[in-house]
Amino acid sequence: MPALPRILRDATLAAGLSLAVLVPLRAQAAEPDAASIEKLVPELEKQVAAGMRAFSVPGVAIGIVHDDRLIYAKGFGVRRAGETAPVTADTIFQVGSTTKAFFATTLAQAADAGKLKWSDPVAERLPEFQLADPWVSRDFRVLDLAAQRSGLTPYVNDGLTFLGFDKATLIRSLRTAPQTGIFRSDFRYLNIPHLAGGEIVAAVNGERSWFDSLKRTLLDPLGMAATSATPEAIEAVADHATGHRLDDKPVPIPFHAAFPYAMGPAGALNSNVPDMAKWLRLQLGRGQFGGKVIVSEANLDVTWTPRAPLGERLSYAVGWCVLATPHGRVIWHNGGTNGFGAHVGFLPDAKTGIVILTNIDAPGLADSLAQWFYDRVLDNPLVDNVAIGAAADRKQREQARQESATLATGPLPADAQALEGSYASPLLGTATVSLNGARLQAVLERTEVRLLLDAGRDDPSLFAVRIAAEGSYAPIVAITGDSPVATIRFERDPVGRVTGFRFLDATLPHGFTRQEAE
Repeated sequence: MPALPRILRDATLAAGLSLAVLVPLRAQAAEPDAASIEKLVPELEKQVAAGMRAFSVPGVAIGIVHDDRLIYAKGFGVRRAGETAPVTADTIFQVGSTTKAFFATTLAQAADAGKLKWSDPVAERLPEFQLADPWVSRDFRVLDLAAQRSGLTPYVNDGLTFLGFDKATLIRSLRTAPQTGIFRSDFRYLNIPHLAGGEIVAAVNGERSWFDSLKRTLLDPLGMAATSATPEAIEAVADHATGHRLDDKPVPIPFHAAFPYAMGPAGALNSNVPDMAKWLRLQLGRGQFGGKVIVSEANLDVTWTPRAPLGERLSYAVGWCVLATPHGRVIWHNGGTNGFGAHVGFLPDAKTGIVILTNIDAPGLADSLAQWFYDRVLDNPLVDNVAIGAAADRKQREQARQESATLATGPLPADAQALEGSYASPLLGTATVSLNGARLQAVLERTEVRLLLDAGRDDPSLFAVRIAAEGSYAPIVAITGDSPVATIRFERDPVGRVTGFRFLDATLPHGFTRQEAE
């Protein structure tokens, strides 16, 4: 697909798949102590420096937790490319999809309180949650919301956030989402089911929003006062990092409410090393923090248990990934938003965890450094994780550039006027297509976004879609650069009359039907 703003990354992309390069399992290594971990720090810092160059990352913050203590916390580089303000351990970053584990834990807490069961049908808790397959709709359980095994198209309907659609529309959009895999068998990475789950958690806890519930049941008990969930909140903190997209060099981009903040429990959190260290201490404490039980070990274990296989040794659990290495388990999740990449993970049997926060639009460096760390703490076979991850990152970015290049634009088709008119979608409302000078445009009336349509050079029925830089949508254009956010195709009947148009991207599987003029 074209370069849609870089949405939260599929866990299988972690460190260029280097997390899955393993050798046969052996007995678990001896449990590390703080001294042995601290001996790794000088070499880790060398890896950070090399990785920042290889991945073109302006700034990094790292924290290491061992035996219920934050034993290392440090910032590297700058908060914004071209400026001198340094990253510190306290610098706030977006943490992206690492938010999903927080969501899973709020489900576990609600189960502890008897307010819901993991086996509750979602539709009984939230009637507006409906899928295209009636059987899957009826059997979709609370556990499935964060287990990534729905069988729906990966990232389905995420692109609606950039077109200005609200949470209710995102949840309703699942009713037409294509079922491309087998329910509870195939890994399919999604974000929108977490929104539905957040509504359930808020309702059972009597709160206005999932974040309000999260704050009361998790953030406040853990003392995570620096953690927030809006663009306004991160910008209000003086010591915050700026996100960057990577063109030939890192380009600073603005914060915007569309993504990841519109996704709430799937990826909205902002945080820093000290706060995320407390989160790791809760996990390593198996639900206990500061001598108090915050979540039961039994229900926390539900979130750590593999549910959907990604490979021989890698599985998705509930808000976490679980990796089997030669010398022990790694439980982790990464996060990639439009300007940030993060990794949060821990070794449950070695009382050790790490958080790595970066201000570039992918988690490749964070994943690579984390895997370097895990291998050395666990005494696993050693590889050059940073070099492997950087090569994979370069390959992926080059593929994205090549895909974008295939959408070379050409002149408008000779009958461009025939494309003008009103089009309607049962979910998204009315779109008005018209000529604006020598360019075709479409305005979605519900959200007032204006889409600029550039005809394909080799296929004049195919159009690259860009968002007009105006009003509240202007920051999105700064985020995406000149890259199209989608493609559409105008459809015709056998005699050549235009009947509608359809988005061709997995993140926007929606069509509009031509409305006849009265």
